[in-house]
Parts: sequence; C-alpha cells; structure tokens
Amino acid sequence: MRESEAMPTREPHEGRIDMAKAQGRPRDASRDVVIFDAVLEMLLEVGYDRLSIGGVAERAGVGKATVYRRYPDKASLVTAAVDRRARPDSRRLATPPADMREMLLETVRRLGSEISTQGAGLLYAMFAGMRSDPQLAANMQQVLRRDTDALVSVLRHDTLDGVAPLSPAAASLVGEVAPALILHRLTVEGQPCDELFVQHVVDDILLPLVRSS
Repeated sequence: MRESEAMPTREPHEGRIDMAKAQGRPRDASRDVVIFDAVLEMLLEVGYDRLSIGGVAERAGVGKATVYRRYPDKASLVTAAVDRRARPDSRRLATPPADMREMLLETVRRLGSEISTQGAGLLYAMFAGMRSDPQLAANMQQVLRRDTDALVSVLRHDTLDGVAPLSPAAASLVGEVAPALILHRLTVEGQPCDELFVQHVVDDILLPLVRSS
C-alpha cells in the first residue's frame, strides 16, 4: 500500500487530523519546524515518490507517531510543509502605488519573489508528486485556489491613493495569468523573475488584458 494512503490504526473517536492544526493536547511548535525542514530537504534529495513519513521522522529526530499526530498521510504533510514555506504574510501592498501600472508591477514583483523562494528543484519535485499522487494534487490545488482568491480579493477591493481597484474580470485575469507566467519563467525557461521580465509581463500582457476586460 502506498504510504500516502496508509495511517496507523487509531481509536474511533480520534478521527482525521486536520493538516492545518492538531487536535488534542497542545503540540510543540518547534517540532513542526524541524519536521517541515526535513520534508523540504528530502523532497530535494529523493523526490516525492521516494519520500516516506518514516524517513522524515528519522531526519527530524522525532517518532513516526509525532508526525502522524499532526498529519494523517504523506500528501497532507508535504502540502503543509510547502504551504508554510510559500505563504506570504499579507497580499496587501506595503507602499501605495502611483497608478495601475505601478500596482501591477509591485504585484508581479511580489508574486515572483514568493514563487522563486520555492526554488526550481522543489517546484519540479512537487509537480512530479502531483502527477503521481491525486491526493497531493487535490491538496495543492486547494492551496493555490486560496492564494489566488486572496490576490484577486486585494486587486478587486483595495483602493490605494486614488488608484481604483480592478474589475472582477480584470482581477481574475491577473490572478490566473501572472502566476502561470512566473512558473513558466522559472521552471521551463530556467530564468529569474528579474525587473525586465516583470515589466514585460505588466506592459505587454497584463495591462492590455486589464484595459480590454
């Protein structure tokens, strides 16, 4: 049986552990850090398919039961580790933009920085894992939808120094197109999201799309 499908036997009252928070007694947050670090290291070293909860526990210096108390399967564990590494503190712009172009430039810069933080090797490992494990694919799609919805919400509702928020259609286009272009740049072209790329995405792609929507 694949490890992503297997769990230790549990008492009926325990139920499924939510990947975002453990149930029962308060847990030691420092153990989450070492567990997540072990997951990310092993994803880079052996890939998703060869990663095991037993291997993660050994690398982190904890028991398998400690991992299973937090995450019911491999897909949930890996999703939580990657999500913790990638999640921004806020989608809101720290500095009010002068106009729509500057708002889009800053948005793409931040997205590029957040996605680049993952590193090409980790992105490759995750894409491969999502192809082989439907549960991981479903988990990550949920995370990506959440992040896209958060970005679209900011673009639709924030009015900054007189810059009007985008229409629902325009905000959705930016939320769909910008991350896809950044991922293509990093994983297919193997190039950084530098300022020339950011300006190209905004001036040649996003601004025309926003103005025509």
